[in-house]
Amino acid sequence: MIGKVIVSGVSLILVVGVIIGVVVTVHRSNGSNDAESLSPQMKAVSALCQPTYYKEACTNTLSALNSTDPKELIKGGILAISASLKNSFNVTDDLVAKTDNASRDKMALIDCKELLQNASESVEDTLSKVGEIDLLSLSNRTDDFRTWLSSIIGYQEMCLDGFENGNSLRDQVQKSTDYGSELTDNVLNILAGLSQVLNSLGLKLNVPSTSRQLLQANGFPTWMSASDRKLLASRGNGGVRPNAVVAQDGSGQFKTINAALAAYPKNLKGRYVIYVKAGTYREYVAVAKDQPNVFIYGDGSRKTIVTGNKNFAKDGLGTWKTATFIVEANGFIAKSIGFTNTAGPDGHQAVAIRTNSDMSAFYNCRFDGYQDTVLYQAGRQFYRNCVLSGTVDFLFGYGSAVIQNSLIIVRRPNPNQFNTVTADGRKERGQPGGLVIHNCRIVPEQKLVPDRLKIKTYLGRPWKAYSRTVVMESKLADFIQPDGWAPWSGNQFLDTLYYAEYANAGPGAATNRRVRWKTLHFLKRSEALQFTVGAFLQGGQWIRSNGIPVLMGLRK
Repeated sequence: MIGKVIVSGVSLILVVGVIIGVVVTVHRSNGSNDAESLSPQMKAVSALCQPTYYKEACTNTLSALNSTDPKELIKGGILAISASLKNSFNVTDDLVAKTDNASRDKMALIDCKELLQNASESVEDTLSKVGEIDLLSLSNRTDDFRTWLSSIIGYQEMCLDGFENGNSLRDQVQKSTDYGSELTDNVLNILAGLSQVLNSLGLKLNVPSTSRQLLQANGFPTWMSASDRKLLASRGNGGVRPNAVVAQDGSGQFKTINAALAAYPKNLKGRYVIYVKAGTYREYVAVAKDQPNVFIYGDGSRKTIVTGNKNFAKDGLGTWKTATFIVEANGFIAKSIGFTNTAGPDGHQAVAIRTNSDMSAFYNCRFDGYQDTVLYQAGRQFYRNCVLSGTVDFLFGYGSAVIQNSLIIVRRPNPNQFNTVTADGRKERGQPGGLVIHNCRIVPEQKLVPDRLKIKTYLGRPWKAYSRTVVMESKLADFIQPDGWAPWSGNQFLDTLYYAEYANAGPGAATNRRVRWKTLHFLKRSEALQFTVGAFLQGGQWIRSNGIPVLMGLRK
């Protein structure tokens, strides 16, 4: 213990010294003579705020702390996020009391309270994890912390998305949440630049293979144990006895999936395995936050199906509340099972699955709906050998997702609608999220085929300011519009989004008539590598090769 304290103290002195040196260098390079007059605290604050985009908010927040310790300053930044969320919650709570009970606005405000509470809990959990590790360990795990904190912005945006645009109540809530997003983006960028500050010390951080390294081999996430990977690689359950068997005919321990989840043991160590026998399960399922590491598998995505029909048009629910299947717990795995929302195109927003699970995977699964089929709400998610269908914005979210080796089916929408495969919700520059479609096929369903060239279909449109979507090494059928991508509303977000294509094939892949946005990129191979599974989902830390046919690098 004493040795660790001494090392930590020495490291801290070195860190502060280097931060001071960095600040002095920056100020001198700008021709300023003010650096020498800055206090050690302000020099540390200036260095940490250097990579941020909301510098005034960053400086004001961190300068109020009486510390030069980078870790304490980062904690202070996270505490400021927490305080901002509490303020947003109070603003929303006050508005709930003043709003007509029968209005959709009331429901949106109630949803906001729940979402902001979820965000607060996530911040507190992240803050606790920061407190458990030292500065060097924090530097080694910045990808994890940035992923967790990014979800805060997603929660706030989901709150706002429950209102109609131009709604005065929405504007009042947004005034409080915008500042929270700025504070969060600042911490995200501080963490992104932290390793550079520490590396300038000349310290050996012993960082494992990072997300920047190309992984050429095949494999599943390393957060899955060897037995978990065996489950995915094998037929059925790989010989492992499930903890719970669900069967409608009474041949299992439970007749519903919810009943099996209710039997989740307290303080479970390891994986909770649920086998769901063939059948159509008409139930709304939620894997709660305190039920991590659930593995659920069925008899096939066409045989074991979880289905519902909640939707915005008929039920008046916020989009996130329409999901048939919800995953809130980390480490979730699903295999050989189908998830559907049967509301149809008249239901408008109608989600089949909403996943707020970091380090989750779906293998040989099927997701069927129309508008808003799959909501990758938060965390790092991997979809492999799946079928995903829909019409408008049917692959959408605020997290980080890779869909690989899958079949994406575009369905026939309502009259006067056009199809958009994706609508990513990345709001701030510091967020690590986005959607990657890799080595997939995008095709029309049979009912769409006769009019596939009349009903417009686009690869995506920018839902939020920094929407990020990459389509690479995929086969695009002829119904993809020549311009490829659609705007959200006029010229909104066209200067800030990030769309990219690489090495796609098929008649819909021609790029000569694509939109002329400066934010649409046709990547070189070296640029495409950063969007492979190994890189985009921080694969150097949680994915390794094991012989399973999962493409970690590029196909060619």
